[in-house]
Amino acid sequence: MKLYKSIKWRLQLWYGLILVVVLAGFGVTAYQLDRNRLLRQVDNQLHQRVKVLADDLHHRPRGQDANRPPPGQPPHDPGFEGAPFDRPPQDQFQNDGPPPQPQRNRRLLDFHLPDEDAHYFEAGDPHSFYFSINDRDDNLLAHSDNFEWANSVTTQVKTASVNGGPTLGTPTPNFEGPRRLVSEDLPSGDTILVGCSIAPEMKELRLTALKLAGVGSIILLLGLAGGGWLVSRALKPINDISATAVKISAGDLSQRINVAEAESELGQLAAVLNATFARLETAFAQQKQFASDAAHELRTPVSVILTQTQTALNRERDAASYRLTVEACQRAAQRMRKLIESLLALARFDAGQEVLNRQPFDLAQTIADSVELVQPLADERGVKLTVSAAPLVLTADAGRLAQVVTNLLTNAIQYNQPEGEVRVTLAAEGGLAVLTVTDTGQGIAAADLPRVFGRFYRADSSRTGAGNAGLGLAICQAIVTAHGGTIEVASTENVGTTFTVRLPVAEDLSA
Repeated sequence: MKLYKSIKWRLQLWYGLILVVVLAGFGVTAYQLDRNRLLRQVDNQLHQRVKVLADDLHHRPRGQDANRPPPGQPPHDPGFEGAPFDRPPQDQFQNDGPPPQPQRNRRLLDFHLPDEDAHYFEAGDPHSFYFSINDRDDNLLAHSDNFEWANSVTTQVKTASVNGGPTLGTPTPNFEGPRRLVSEDLPSGDTILVGCSIAPEMKELRLTALKLAGVGSIILLLGLAGGGWLVSRALKPINDISATAVKISAGDLSQRINVAEAESELGQLAAVLNATFARLETAFAQQKQFASDAAHELRTPVSVILTQTQTALNRERDAASYRLTVEACQRAAQRMRKLIESLLALARFDAGQEVLNRQPFDLAQTIADSVELVQPLADERGVKLTVSAAPLVLTADAGRLAQVVTNLLTNAIQYNQPEGEVRVTLAAEGGLAVLTVTDTGQGIAAADLPRVFGRFYRADSSRTGAGNAGLGLAICQAIVTAHGGTIEVASTENVGTTFTVRLPVAEDLSA
């Protein structure tokens, strides 16, 4: 079996794809949330430092710039950037090339961070916070000691635009590479830019990504393993059905599917198939028994015909002997014809090919005619027939129902006690015609009642009936069922038997 044609692997692949999509979506979402959290923390720190710088600039002494040093400080060359504290130590550039060349500016700020704010830009901070102050022409006015170093290692960092840029109170974050920047325009037109390294955050995010990938991989493997187990367990009844069907097709009709989970859909299907297999086994058994019984019933008259003809051919006989032989053969042939006609009738009913001649008629009159027909047999055995039937019209096949009544009366007479009684009643109950035939005969054993309507079935104590092939009640049941009715039997040994037939009164002629 190719994998892409297997239901199991199709379900497993689909389940795996869904699991991958769910895990990937969850992982990306978790990563983005953690990333946003970390960068938001960095932005808060940057905004805090921008506010500190803005406050310090706002409160610095007025009238002091690079061209007029404060009292007590020596003058310096106004053509160079910043004051001496603005320049980083010379050894800071030992690994980064020569120190930057001095830049001539419009003006230089004599700006010092107060001692209480100096810790915001400590050199040992892993984020390496730095700042710069630029005028409206983007000329550098002041900066932190590590500004040149930060600017030299972050070649891809760009500051926010000044002209038309962010206004006071709405700093705009911008980040590229391993650093994150925040800038803010001052009312004076100067711009404060604060940046920092986000290498620790990037390292933490990489670890988070690795953890999410590892946990997701473990969950995916466990999910695929569990899904494969569930799919295999769910499809196991299909394998059992296939294996059982193969055994049944080989001739073992006793095989059944093992239903472990009867409440599942496949469990219910297996239960239905088991019931179907049981009916098939019963049908085949009945067919086998039917063929055996039919052969047994036909063998007797055939044996009689062969014996009689062989005897007649052995030697010359007189006309009377030949006549007796022919009469015996005729009786055997008539029994065979009756048996064959019964078998054909049952076959037509089984195949649904029997056409019923439905016409309105009085069932009470049909009962009276059947009683008149069997009265000689009842007189011969001394059985009393009692009829209580009110006129009742229904639409059905009068000939077939007369056959049912006659068969029931004949059986009730044949298997009755000498000087017994047969009572026939007919009444309408709930839209049904209820016909009962009760005798006072020897009864039927409780173990034999379920098989009374079986074909060729006769209880051991009932095998003495003349010419009885055991098909009469089977034909009665087929006729009643074809009319949409039911037939039931109740019996007590040595007390009697009652057959009850229920037929619809209002039968549609077009049915």
